[in-house]
Amino acid sequence: MTAPLPPPSPRRAREILFPIVPYQAAPRIAAALADERLRAAVASATTLKDRTRVETLARTFGPEVDARREAAGRLRRHVLDHLDHYLARFAAAATANGTTVHVARDAAEAREIVVRIAREAGVTRCVKAKSMVTEEIALLDALVAAGVDTVETDLGEYVLQLADDAPSHIVTPMIHKSRHDAAAAFSAALGVEAPPEPEALTRVARASLREAFRRADLGVTGANFLVADTGTVVLCTNEGNGRLTTTTPRVHVAVAGIEKVVPDLPALASLLELLARSSTGQPLTVYTSLLTGPRRAGELDGPAESHVVLLDNGRTRILADPRFREALACIRCGACLNACPVYRAVGGHAYGSVYPGPIGAVVTPLLRGLDAYPDLPHLTTLCGACQAACPVDIDLPRMLVALKEEQRARG
Repeated sequence: MTAPLPPPSPRRAREILFPIVPYQAAPRIAAALADERLRAAVASATTLKDRTRVETLARTFGPEVDARREAAGRLRRHVLDHLDHYLARFAAAATANGTTVHVARDAAEAREIVVRIAREAGVTRCVKAKSMVTEEIALLDALVAAGVDTVETDLGEYVLQLADDAPSHIVTPMIHKSRHDAAAAFSAALGVEAPPEPEALTRVARASLREAFRRADLGVTGANFLVADTGTVVLCTNEGNGRLTTTTPRVHVAVAGIEKVVPDLPALASLLELLARSSTGQPLTVYTSLLTGPRRAGELDGPAESHVVLLDNGRTRILADPRFREALACIRCGACLNACPVYRAVGGHAYGSVYPGPIGAVVTPLLRGLDAYPDLPHLTTLCGACQAACPVDIDLPRMLVALKEEQRARG
């Protein structure tokens, strides 16, 4: 049984991430390989990020890098082995803090929950932080269809929204686009001419997004982690939009996969040490926000209402299969994409999925069905670079081989 598709949408972006299935990757691969600008942009960015990751981890941890990765992997697997326990602890702690916790079996139910929250609160304008899980459930389309004006506030995601394009990397969404593309998107959608320079483009985006933040009454985010002991939602961002999304609107909704939970704050700290270094080469993201319930009496900012939507959408099915459950240990750092020679060559849209790269080649067939995505397990050289880069030591090559074996067994 596969996860249901999002509601129909005329957006080109939806067609990129949710193609007609069974998805045939060959046409997009051929187009990507023929696009020299795309290949150069993706290869340059990913090579730089991968080199920075290696240098930063070595400088920080020295010969203990692999030991840190193995320890983080054990922590994530421990949580998966006891997921029901930690989810119950998180739900109890979050509820005690004043957060309303919802459980969604699939994408459709998650969309319905968020739209219902918006309608009951009477909201009409939403600001949204970058979140792959909200892409997974096509939440933006659902909110817009419900009459909620919704704006992506991550700079890359904002450019993609204006251009009716889709993210192609789980950390750097517009890795496939240039600053000239961003300038063209601002000109066409906002009527603002800006030179294709980062500072000028940022000024244009800031002026537009600040107004969106000022007017919004709903903020939607994902969650990098959920802390079981404290009921805390953790957001890791570099642009400050996540903090504004969660403090300015009167209603905040965080959507998170059930696998995002961690036991306690020390466990969180051990994963944060690896997340940013593996993702962008930073010691820590510029903004690491720990959100524990709605605004209290006497506090000057924060939402009046706080909600968390815990999403299954096929995750318990993956959890039940010992061959593939470690895929849920992923902390969405993007390191495997940056290290992968296939991703470097074809970019993210060739995968036809919200989740590209090696992790996407594993989880997309598991979430949406192997028959729906028969080509993805073959988008690999089995070189092992993805596992070597993974901060939680996920054996992606083994699972790719296991998916191929399942295909052969099905005939």
